[in-house]
Amino acid sequence: MDMIRLDKLLSNMGYGSRSEIKKMINKGNVSVDRKVVRDPSCKVNPKESHVAFEGKQVIYRKFTYLMLNKPAGVVSSTDSKDINVIDILDEEYKYINLFPAGRLDKDTEGLIILTNDGLMAHNILSPKKKVEKKYYVEIDGSLTRNQVETLENGVILEDGDRCLPSRLEIVEEDEILCKLKLFIMEGKYHQVKRMFASLGRRVTYLKRISVGAIVLDENLKTGEYRELSEIELKNLPVSED
Repeated sequence: MDMIRLDKLLSNMGYGSRSEIKKMINKGNVSVDRKVVRDPSCKVNPKESHVAFEGKQVIYRKFTYLMLNKPAGVVSSTDSKDINVIDILDEEYKYINLFPAGRLDKDTEGLIILTNDGLMAHNILSPKKKVEKKYYVEIDGSLTRNQVETLENGVILEDGDRCLPSRLEIVEEDEILCKLKLFIMEGKYHQVKRMFASLGRRVTYLKRISVGAIVLDENLKTGEYRELSEIELKNLPVSED
C-alpha cells in the first residue's frame, strides 16, 4: 500500500484539520510504531504502521460511509451558504471531505449517503448502473390511469427532457391527496417534482426511502445519522481500501 503523510492520515480519519493535526504532532501527541514522532511529514504505511493518537491506536480506513436522514431545510450542496448536510455532522466527520452521493432538494427529507468514495458514488448515481431509488410522495390530487402509464413509460418533462421509465405504487388516494411510492433510476435536477408537474400535479411532501438495497433506518430521526454496517456495505459498489 502507498505511504501517506502522518498529518494527512490523521486529518482523513477526522482527528482535526491539517493545521490542527500538525500542532498536535509537534506537541508529541502522536506515535508511530510506539515512538513519538514530531514531524507531520513523516510517511507511514496506513495498514502496517502502528499509529497512536494520545495513546490510542488509530484504526485506518480509506473510505467512510454514512447514512443520514436529511431534514427539510438543510441543503445537500456543500458549497451553499445555507446549512448543509456536512454542517450537521459531528466534528470527527467534518475533516474527511465527505460529500452526498446524490442530492435532495432543500425541502425534501430522507436518505442521503455521505461518503468520500467517488467511485461508489458514481456507480449508484449513473443511470447506466440502474440503481433504483425509492421515494414516498404526496401530491395534490389523484392520478388517472393514463397519467400512471405516462410515468411508467417515461414521462417527458416540461423542458422536453425525457425520464427513464419508473414504477409507482398507490398507497392511498382521493380527489385532493394521493400518497404513493415512486421508484426511479435517475437523479435529474428536481426530478420527482418536475415529473408530477408535467402531469399537472404538485408534490406536497417528498422523502427518499432507499437507494438500491440501502434502506433508511427507521430508528434514525430526521437530522440523525450513522455509519453503514458491514452487511449494508456488501450491498454497495464500494471501492477497495
